Amino acid sequence: MKKALLLAAALAAVPAFAQDRAKSPDPAYVKQVLDWRAKSEKSLRRDQGWLTLAGRYVLKEGENTFGTAPTNDIVFPKGTGPAGMGSVFVEVGKVRVKLVDGLSMKTNDGFEMTEKTMDTSGESKDWVSVGPRASFTIIERSGRYVLRLADKESPVRKDFLGRVWYDVDDNFRVPAKFMAYEPVRKEPIINILDELSDEPVPGYIEFEIKGRPYKLDVIGDDEEGLFVIFKDPTAGDTTYGSGRFLFVEGKPKPGERFLLDLNRAYNPPCAFSEFTTCPLPPKQNILKVRVEAGEKYPPRKSTHEAGDKAPTGKKAT
Repeated sequence: MKKALLLAAALAAVPAFAQDRAKSPDPAYVKQVLDWRAKSEKSLRRDQGWLTLAGRYVLKEGENTFGTAPTNDIVFPKGTGPAGMGSVFVEVGKVRVKLVDGLSMKTNDGFEMTEKTMDTSGESKDWVSVGPRASFTIIERSGRYVLRLADKESPVRKDFLGRVWYDVDDNFRVPAKFMAYEPVRKEPIINILDELSDEPVPGYIEFEIKGRPYKLDVIGDDEEGLFVIFKDPTAGDTTYGSGRFLFVEGKPKPGERFLLDLNRAYNPPCAFSEFTTCPLPPKQNILKVRVEAGEKYPPRKSTHEAGDKAPTGKKAT
């Protein structure tokens, strides 16, 4: 009887949040999160995914020759193709690729051609493959055109050990509400290369962790949902030093309540590749509470972050 009373007293002395953490989350919910994480892993490892990136080249106006020979304007890594592969022409209002005689490129739809005007408006969707290893796309960033190269045999993909996550924790799936800014604000967002762009901020998400209120500004105006860039005290310790991303699918209406699931916080592409330019969180999205949920950042080489502790083991631009 005395032992039972002592146990009850001990439990009463444990903070409610700590008691909650001891509870196992609903198995069906855990499976949903784990399935989502497995899908994220598959997407990361795919051809033309972040792990395959092998180069990022800013194009100049006019002709840009490319290939693996050092005499080209754009020099691809050795083994990714012939010495001379062709030219990219940056013209008024368009970007055109023309290959050398005897070489052809294939679109993701399976069409084969020797010359193509590239669609630069999408998010790296207009890819062409040249040979068994190399493929590239051309994107527009702040008035400049950038060629992004992927290599199917990238050593980064071959050596990748897999994404690492915190255990699923129900305490980080919290009631939240989206509140709109009227009118929509503009926020200067800096990327990892110190480049600045003004992005729309349609509103913010308000929620509580451990009984304390917090809010995060939503960046961009995505019809599919709410995109958040945030940072917390785990950054540089157990998570990626520059911060993490979070996407709320379904785009809740202003004032509508929903569950904010921080177990789905994930690393930006810059955590996996040096050939991306990820946006950094605005200062108002730097939380004071440790968010020990979502994706971790295990020890590995880093080309972007001098503060990363580790030796080996990305909405990015």
